[in-house]
Amino acid sequence: MKTTKELQTIATQVRRDILRMTTAAKSGHPGGSLGCADWMTAMQFNLMQHDPEHFTMDGKGSDMLFVSQGHITPVIYSAMARRGYFPVSELATFRKFGTRLQGHPSTEHRLPGIRMASGSLGQGMSVGIGAALGKKMTGDNTLVYTLHGDGELQEGQIWEAVMFAGAKGVDNLISTIDWNRQQIDGTTMQVMDLGDLRQKFEAFGWTVVNIKNGNDMQQVLDGMAQAKGLTGKGHPVCVILKTEMGYGVDFMQGINKYHGSVLSADDLPKALAQLPETELGDY
Repeated sequence: MKTTKELQTIATQVRRDILRMTTAAKSGHPGGSLGCADWMTAMQFNLMQHDPEHFTMDGKGSDMLFVSQGHITPVIYSAMARRGYFPVSELATFRKFGTRLQGHPSTEHRLPGIRMASGSLGQGMSVGIGAALGKKMTGDNTLVYTLHGDGELQEGQIWEAVMFAGAKGVDNLISTIDWNRQQIDGTTMQVMDLGDLRQKFEAFGWTVVNIKNGNDMQQVLDGMAQAKGLTGKGHPVCVILKTEMGYGVDFMQGINKYHGSVLSADDLPKALAQLPETELGDY
């Protein structure tokens, strides 16, 4: 287990990786990736029960994570590499044709840590529920986690799956909503207001945990530990994680432009100057 300070250092390095990967590729989704860096770091290093050296697609005896908002591959790949799923040097191949690190997660090349080709929004909840039910059928007491963008909740399939999980008591599932209130075309309120997410999930029979600052490592650790403690009680668990798109770089923070726009070569050094180099080192 890492200390909070150690996790903060790793998250800083993950953010440096995100910016360098997307700028080098001249494409990608840095904003949401930066916002989720604390959560993803905490999950990979402290919160999930998993073994990168013995990854299996069936996830038997291991917690499983499905990232439904598959466009945030920069944070997925960086955290996985830093955790030991594959060499950190491979981050330099991000979005290059034919490599394992495609713009959206791909199962074609069997990259360790990836169990689902995602990116078509709305599907991860259904996949996570299926995996959670599979664990129940086989007596596997480990958990299934899913991660969703808040804009993704505008997809109808999400709510069919939410209704099913509540009705069937899928209580080995924790679904986190990255509530940064931004999507590619503007704010979620401008595009399609999501209303009161807590009330909606509770109405479908879920237990809800709020993490008021998803960019505070200790709050992430405490909130996810609380969520884990609520599993096995007859209800699926939803975590509403309030983050800021572009967190860590002041001129990117809270701006929906960076959902799918990358920094220029000139702006990259300015951004990296706000994220101190760590002993982990750049790839």
